[in-house]
Amino acid sequence: MSSWNSPERARRPLIGITGRRVSAEGRLDIEPRYRSREFDMHYSDFAMRLAERGAVPVQLPYEAIGPDLVDRLDGLVVSGGQDVHPVTLDIDGPPTDPGSDPRRDRHEIELITCAIERGTPLLGVCRGLQILNVALGGTLVPDLLAGEIDHRSPGREVADETHDVRFLTGSVMSGIYGERTRVNSLHHQAVDRLGSGLTVTGRAPDGVVEAVELGGAPVVGVQWHPEWRTHDPIFSWLVRAASTPKEEHDGTA
Repeated sequence: MSSWNSPERARRPLIGITGRRVSAEGRLDIEPRYRSREFDMHYSDFAMRLAERGAVPVQLPYEAIGPDLVDRLDGLVVSGGQDVHPVTLDIDGPPTDPGSDPRRDRHEIELITCAIERGTPLLGVCRGLQILNVALGGTLVPDLLAGEIDHRSPGREVADETHDVRFLTGSVMSGIYGERTRVNSLHHQAVDRLGSGLTVTGRAPDGVVEAVELGGAPVVGVQWHPEWRTHDPIFSWLVRAASTPKEEHDGTA
């Protein structure tokens, strides 16, 4: 039996996963005395997918922040969830999603900024792609209209694959998926003006941005939910990138 400090264990990359903080009132079926409290929530699928590929997943509360935190991580997943808050987008008016939380926006923007500065591999998923774009100065389409594709996929299961994504030749995405893949779709916001340094490397048939990459860095964002697809290879890419010394990164991993 291997010991806790064995080389085998030491080689497993530590990958942080962001989540959300919610009030129990009206959301969780718990004892009344706990309903005034807030709870940190994380989809377990991310931790399972990363562990299956040899990583050590760790879920990050809002207080897990700053360079000292990021320096201890080998990789970062910025997960999906509620809309980016209008305050974060410099938009007047109330949020269309009552779960929008500017605290989460600030938390993830700081983590993204620190991760990019330190060359830490990063995967943004759905909302995570969007907040990556915002962190780099980009903007969002606040509410996509249903047209050729209804990206919300109403009435569909979370794993149902509803449309294709075509990838830019020579991109990290094309190296992972090939020319195209079929994805699930569960969003109504999307990238509008692109953030500094980002390149669009995947689009849906209606032109909606589905994948972005940061040039020369191990940083990608996808608009679908790989954690709910069967054996999505993006997690193998992230674990390989997180296992590579940072000075060797060129974004391809």
